[in-house]
Amino acid sequence: MTSTALRRIQKELRDIHNNPLENIVVETKDDNLFEWECTIIAESDSPYRGGRFKFTLSLPQNFPFKAPVVTFKTKIYHPGINEEGAICVPVLRDEWKPSVTLATVLSIIQEKLNNPSSDDPFEPDIAALLKNDKSKFLATAKEWTKKYAI
Repeated sequence: MTSTALRRIQKELRDIHNNPLENIVVETKDDNLFEWECTIIAESDSPYRGGRFKFTLSLPQNFPFKAPVVTFKTKIYHPGINEEGAICVPVLRDEWKPSVTLATVLSIIQEKLNNPSSDDPFEPDIAALLKNDKSKFLATAKEWTKKYAI
């Protein structure tokens, strides 16, 4: 564990606690600053309204030089989140820069969750349904939300 990573994580966590993000809960797992347990409460205009979606944010030892790993624990019917809970957002892949804050990462994840898009999908079948039969997509998203996230 590097002291640079630890100092940066402590600062970021302090910033998030001092300026909480709306509808996002962040806690460290068993006081391990490198493992965060997060919950997003879906927006009222989202296909997932009423749902509480849990995910982990795992920070590598060489943070901020390497992106965190995000894994959803709550099942969700979403074109950008696969069965294993991985989320498809460029900032966690090829667009990562050490200057990106974890508050920004959380906001991007929240935006992605609340606004599913058929572009750049992890789940092509779900993306196709969103694109070609939105009402069926919305009904399935609502059903999964009731089943797994409420």
